[in-house]
Amino acid sequence: MTLFGISSQALFGQLLLGLINGSFYAVLSLGLAVIFGLLNIINFSHGALYMIGAFVALLGLEHLGMNYWAALVAAPVVVGLLGVLIERTMLKHLYKLDHLYGLLLTFGLALIAEGVFRYYFGVSGSSYAPPEELQGGVDLGFMFMPLYRGWVVLASLAVCLATWYVIERTPLGATLRAATERPLLVQALGINVPVLVTATYGVGVALAAFAGVLAAPVIQVNPVMGSNLIIVVFAVVVIGGMGSIAGSIVTGLGLGLVEGLTKVVYPEASAVVIFVIMIVVLLFRPAGLFGKQA
Repeated sequence: MTLFGISSQALFGQLLLGLINGSFYAVLSLGLAVIFGLLNIINFSHGALYMIGAFVALLGLEHLGMNYWAALVAAPVVVGLLGVLIERTMLKHLYKLDHLYGLLLTFGLALIAEGVFRYYFGVSGSSYAPPEELQGGVDLGFMFMPLYRGWVVLASLAVCLATWYVIERTPLGATLRAATERPLLVQALGINVPVLVTATYGVGVALAAFAGVLAAPVIQVNPVMGSNLIIVVFAVVVIGGMGSIAGSIVTGLGLGLVEGLTKVVYPEASAVVIFVIMIVVLLFRPAGLFGKQA
């Protein structure tokens, strides 16, 4: 069976690759949406924190013998604590200022982090083997699916849905939203709003680190892996709607599939198709597909 002049196995392989990329887009854009939606900070350092998460896994394996499953927990914790430090020492002074100040600060932090890792580790990249339990693959008949890539999709979906549920369907999520919209009122009820804000930023960047560990066995771990991805992720966030949790998840996965299909139909356009979609969406719906119109 052929479609678009290629075999169905090759087609489904490209769609799987697109779904994997979409999983990374979804988790990363989800972290950005959480931070912007609840803190109004455009976190341009998100790609650098994604890269640091991957390096925590790599360095933990090389120097501490930390396996993949431990890294999947340790990296988000380490990067989340780093995020807490950044929020408490720098970002907390910018909440009442224009969004541009937060963007410039986090952009500068991203450049510093990338420069430091370039100095110590170069740009050639290092491989990170998947865990033994997820090596190999399964023949589905119409395609061969590597076990690890299937795990990436499932783990990303689980984390995205859990985050959406906590923010949109639990009392904690309602308190977080109230704290960003009416902080003085929430503070009057005895809730420590600064602690909530700090924890929110920590969780948002921890999601980036989680994506970094998932990506480590798929791509080469290197200092520029975040900067190569963050522009696309920002486009995903804009298309879905800045601050929209559901929009980030659905749009990230959907655009990953569109990108994969474009590589089959018209490979030359695969690098720009997401940006073309962004332009079209901004022309007809400036707030994004799932964003609230002003």
